Amino acid sequence: MNAALQTTTVLPPGMHADEWAARLELAACYRVFAMLGWTEMIYNHITLRLPDSVTGGEKHFLINPFGLHYSEVTASNLVKIDLQGNVLDGSTHRVNPAGFTVHAAIHDGLPGAHCVMHTHTTAGVSVACLKDGLQQTNFYTAQLHGMVAYHDFEGITIHADEGPRLLKSIGDRQAVILRNHGLLAWGGTLPQTFAILWTLQRACEIQLATFSMGGPQAAIPVSEAVAAKCTRDSFQFDPRHGAGRDVFDALVRQVDRIDSSYRA
Repeated sequence: MNAALQTTTVLPPGMHADEWAARLELAACYRVFAMLGWTEMIYNHITLRLPDSVTGGEKHFLINPFGLHYSEVTASNLVKIDLQGNVLDGSTHRVNPAGFTVHAAIHDGLPGAHCVMHTHTTAGVSVACLKDGLQQTNFYTAQLHGMVAYHDFEGITIHADEGPRLLKSIGDRQAVILRNHGLLAWGGTLPQTFAILWTLQRACEIQLATFSMGGPQAAIPVSEAVAAKCTRDSFQFDPRHGAGRDVFDALVRQVDRIDSSYRA
């Protein structure tokens, strides 16, 4: 947890300190996404599982209130729900069923999925619509060797029966391309998940720009051996090397200089 977030906010009465820390981190992340332009009106989601110190081992997680733009999300208006979608904190805000279905399946089915992020960026959706998907032709794709999964489009994700098929498609791969739909990442911490999604997003952006100058045939492929080496040499997802903490904290400091109202 970012030390600055812990020391510059007041713990609400009756709230566990670990829950408030999670709320602050997740609210800050929503503002980071807004700053980066990773928004889709009031849609899409970032969810974070609350620690066992708060839940006693139950799977409870935080999600954004449906109807608010990411720039309006705060620590206190995040909604705490269980895997059945029941609101646990008395919030009067709605939860988007499409967001809940996918995220609940991943939080429940993948033990290491403490955070899940989903976006509909132009670059991400564009690559998701390509028959060959993400191609191994740039610096960022080379750092995701063996990490990318694909899941076929089944329509708007409001049907719980898609969950098992989604989990089968994902396996243990933390960068996910939802075909015809968008990008998704999951991880053991919020910063690690952000690092994975950021790398996937950059890979898609570079591919989109490269293909605009001559199509797939004009791109220089990266060999399997070099890509595998790049992924081994990239420390950004590794908990022993911060797993995205430094870059995420730097972006939170930038958000704080612009608008720190997410702390409320």
